[in-house]
Amino acid sequence: MADDESTRLKRDAARAALALLPERGTIGLGSGSTAKLFIEALAELVRGGRDLVGVPSSRESETLARSLGIPLLADDGPWDIDVCFDGADEVDPQLDVIKGGGGMLTREKIVIAAARSTVLLVDESKLVRALGTTWRVPVEVVAFGHRATAARLSAFGEPRLRLTREGAPFKTDQNCVIYDVATGPIADAPALERDLEHVPGVVTVGLFTGRADRVIVAASSGVRTLVRGARA
Repeated sequence: MADDESTRLKRDAARAALALLPERGTIGLGSGSTAKLFIEALAELVRGGRDLVGVPSSRESETLARSLGIPLLADDGPWDIDVCFDGADEVDPQLDVIKGGGGMLTREKIVIAAARSTVLLVDESKLVRALGTTWRVPVEVVAFGHRATAARLSAFGEPRLRLTREGAPFKTDQNCVIYDVATGPIADAPALERDLEHVPGVVTVGLFTGRADRVIVAASSGVRTLVRGARA
C-alpha cells in the first residue's frame, strides 16, 4: 500500500536525518511513528556495515531495533550518545517542543539528556507559534495518589487522565499514568516546565525546552532544517 501524505512526509524527514549520522558511534533512538521510520532507515545502514549502536527510549523502539539487527546498549547506562533522533508533537520558533503523545516522555527525556546533540523529525503541521496551541501538555504521574496530583495540576489547566481504547488508565513503561493538561498557548515554556516538575507526584513533563539543536521539517515543497539560535 502506498504511503499516505503524512507518512510520506515523515519518511522524508527520517531519511534526511541520515545525513547527520556519525560514521560510527552511539545513537539515541526516539519513539513514535516518525522515529519508527528513522529506525528502519538506520537499520539499512547497519546491515550495510555502518558501526552504529543504539539506546532506545521505549520498549517499542527497543523491540523494533532488535528485530532489525541494530545492536543496543544496556538500559542502565551511563551512555555516551553522539546524537539522538526523535519526533515531536509541537515545535515553536525557539525550537522548544511538546513531546509525549505516545506516552514515552520520561525515557525520551533521559536519552535526550545523555546525548551531545538532539535532532527532531517532524512534518510542517507540527510547527506552531506557541506551544499548547494544538496539544495538551502530557505529564507523567506516579500512580499512587494520582488524583491528588491531578488536583494540583488543575492550577495550570484542565488535566485529563489518558485512557486506553478499552477505557483503562494508560500505563507508561514505568507503570505510571499520564495526565494531559490543557494549558492553552504557553507564554513561557521553560518556566512552565519547571513549575510542573515541582508538583509532588510528577515524574516528568512533556515540555522539552532548550533541548533540540536541529529540527528537520518535511513539507510537500521539500525538507528544510531549523537550527537553534539561527535567525528566521
